[in-house]
Amino acid sequence: MDCGGEEQARQNGHAGDGGDPAEWKKVAELRAVVEAQDPAAKEEDDFMLRRFLRARDNSINKASTMFLKYLTWKRAAKPHGSITEAEVRGELVQDKLYVQGFDKTGRPMIYLFGNRHFAAKRDLEEFKRYVIYILDNTCTKLPAGQEKFASVVDLKGWGYANCDIRAKLAALEIMQNYYPERLGRVFLIHVPYVFMAAWKMVYPFIDDNTKKKFVFVADKDLDGTLRDAIDLSQLPEQYGGKLRLEGYKSSSTTL
Repeated sequence: MDCGGEEQARQNGHAGDGGDPAEWKKVAELRAVVEAQDPAAKEEDDFMLRRFLRARDNSINKASTMFLKYLTWKRAAKPHGSITEAEVRGELVQDKLYVQGFDKTGRPMIYLFGNRHFAAKRDLEEFKRYVIYILDNTCTKLPAGQEKFASVVDLKGWGYANCDIRAKLAALEIMQNYYPERLGRVFLIHVPYVFMAAWKMVYPFIDDNTKKKFVFVADKDLDGTLRDAIDLSQLPEQYGGKLRLEGYKSSSTTL
C-alpha cells in the first residue's frame, strides 16, 4: 500500500480536520502547480501535499520541486505501486525491526534493534526497498487525524559490525525526501560511546527540523521517558511493559 493512500478514504473535503484555511488554500495552489507538470499528482491526496508544503516552510516553489521529484522517484522505486514481502524477505527474517503498538498521542511505534543489522550481510538495494516497505506499512496503521509515527532505536550491544553509514544515509534520504513530516520522534536508548562516531558522520545530512526529533535517552531516565510517552499496554516487555513483540511471519502483516 502506498503511504499516501491511507487518507484517501477521508479525503472528501477537509471538514473536521481543524487545519488552517489559509494553509489549505496554499495546498490548492500547490496542487495546481504540480498537476500541470505531472498528471500523476492527481492520485495523491491533499494531506500528502500539505506535508510536502510544511517540509518546505510553505514555499510553493520549493514544495513543488520536492513533490515532483517524489513522483519521479515513486515510479522508479515502486513500479507496481508497492513493495512486496517477497522483495524484502532477506531483511524481514532478521527480526531487527517491529511495527507494533502506539504512543500516547496515537502514533504507531517502530522498535528497531541496531545490533541485529550487519553491514557485511545486507544488500543496499534490498535495504532501500525494506525502508520503503516499513514506512508504507507503518502508514497503514495511522489512525484518523494522525500523520506521524514514532520510534525507539535500541542500540544495546551495537558495535563496529553493525555500523553501516551507507544504509543510514539511504534510509535518511528516503524518509526526508519522500516521506516528509511523517517522523514524530525517535528515542535513542542504550547508546554506546562508539555509536557517537557514526552519528557525527550522519548528523550533517539530517535537516534541521528532523534533528529536533531525535532524543538521546540516558539509562537512568529510560523508564520514566518511555512510560511518559507510551502506555504500559503498548510498551514492549523488554522495557517493563505488557506488549510482546512478534517476529516476522511469512505472508503476515505483523512485522
